[in-house]
Amino acid sequence: TGTGSGKTECYLIPIINYLMRQKESGNLTPGVRAVLLYPMNALANDQMKRIRELLMNYEAISFGTFTGETQEDQKRAYSHYYRLYHQEPLNNEMISREVMRKSPPHILLTNYSMLEYLLLRPKDTPLFDGAYSDNWKFIVLDEAHSYRGAKAIEMAMQMRRLVQRVSNKNKIQFIATSATLSSEQGLSKTAEFASKLFTGSIFTEEDIIFSEKEALRENISTSFWVPEKTTIY
Repeated sequence: TGTGSGKTECYLIPIINYLMRQKESGNLTPGVRAVLLYPMNALANDQMKRIRELLMNYEAISFGTFTGETQEDQKRAYSHYYRLYHQEPLNNEMISREVMRKSPPHILLTNYSMLEYLLLRPKDTPLFDGAYSDNWKFIVLDEAHSYRGAKAIEMAMQMRRLVQRVSNKNKIQFIATSATLSSEQGLSKTAEFASKLFTGSIFTEEDIIFSEKEALRENISTSFWVPEKTTIY
């Protein structure tokens, strides 16, 4: 579906709903539940604004961006954050690498290049291993059409390694979004593309969702209230 038509909400609302259900049942422990992957930091930063708005009044769900721009220690991260946004971070917003390693956020935003480093570096192990590693549930790939050729092969291998790394008890839900892929290219080819990108999973034509435009209603009667003439002294 096109830009600005609701792709972000299509995956954020189910993820947040899942986390709220876990909170209600007493199962919302620390640990990553969803990783949102973006091809560029600018897209990740833009989505953070949306997530802040959604979770500003629900502090039980934590979130954070882990990219090359993310500062190591909390003090520097706070200064960097305030310089960028001229406001305090939310209580449930993790802004430094050290804090995210100590208590991984429920929603983790990053890019595929940084994810490669995270999977390799021993100090980032807490994001994938340990007591809460079984909680991974969602892997979201935004702008999926940008992964082509060698880049797509690298992403497919990375997804395989990621799934093998997180010894989850739950079946991971893969979600990919795009404003470029269309029905004209064939549903079967789109499903095949997604199956190859998320190696080990099988997408069918029924898994491909397109937006449905709703026509504006015509002949809508509108009434206006016209005040009586008044004199201002």
